[in-house]
This record gives sequence, structure tokens and C-alpha cells, in this order.
Amino acid sequence: MTVISRTLPPTPQPHVPPVAPSLRPSPLRTALRLAADPSRWRSHVDFDPDRRYYRRLVAEEHHEAWLLTWLPGQGTDWHDHGGSGGAFVVLQGALVEGTAVHGVVRGTRHIHRRGVAHAFGPDYVHRVTNEGPDPAVSLHVYAPRLEVQHDYVSDDGILRRIATRREGDDW
Repeated sequence: MTVISRTLPPTPQPHVPPVAPSLRPSPLRTALRLAADPSRWRSHVDFDPDRRYYRRLVAEEHHEAWLLTWLPGQGTDWHDHGGSGGAFVVLQGALVEGTAVHGVVRGTRHIHRRGVAHAFGPDYVHRVTNEGPDPAVSLHVYAPRLEVQHDYVSDDGILRRIATRREGDDW
């Protein structure tokens, strides 16, 4: 007696190929392209004396762009971008950025002036402040789109996560 055993092939599933990351526009290129076209952002510039003003300019499948304004003294707390990489370019004024690596605050401060663009990866943690006398405007691009952000507090230079913010609930 001969026994023949066969394994049936799996049922084919429709395949939708993902967009290759190399074909997606980089956050840095997107930020620079949007910054170079004031008609895309200038009419949205506004300032809020109580907190930073922000407005989403672009919401695509794989990235989004935000316009942020900063009056003197306004800034962010320590935060990450929930696994999204990104870039920002200063459109007006200057911003001061502090960074952290592996949960430890670095002592360096970066001053970003008008026209300066800066890209960062998915594990980036920073805080940004307008320490100057004049209002500042910046354009930020995130890829993939922001879904979550984590806020941190510095205890003697060591960051501790204190909050999680989610798209739709907190911004």
C-alpha cells in the first residue's frame, strides 16, 4: 500500500506592495520643499500668547507637515515623536534645541536660525525653545505620521517618561 501525502498551498491573498521607503520623499526634502513655497504656509502663521500655535499643513499616507509658531519664551517639554523620524526648518527667528541620547540629557545646545533645516531619526528626544527676543516660525515634517508622542522630565540630566499623548486625543 502506497500513501501519498500532499500539503496544499496556502490560499493566495491579494498582495498590495508597500511603497518602497526609498521612493517616499524624505522628511528633510519635504520640509525644504514646503519652506521654499511661502504660499503653502505664510497665510497660516498665527501667534498665541498663552501657548505655541500649531497647524497641520499636510497629511499624506506616509508623512505629515506642521507649522509651529513660537513667541519669546515659548517652548516644548522634553519629548519624542513616538517612533517617527522627521525634520524641521526655521522660517523666521531662531530656536534653541537641547537633545538627549539614551535617556541622558546632552549638555550641548543647538541654535537653529532662519533657513536652517535639521533631520532626526525615530529615537530622537529633544526640547525646543524660543529664547530670543523675536517671534519664531518653523515647519516640521514627520514620517511616518505622528500617532503618539511621549513627554519626559529631566531628573538631574536623566529623562523619565511622564506622559503619552495620542493623535486625536491630545492634538
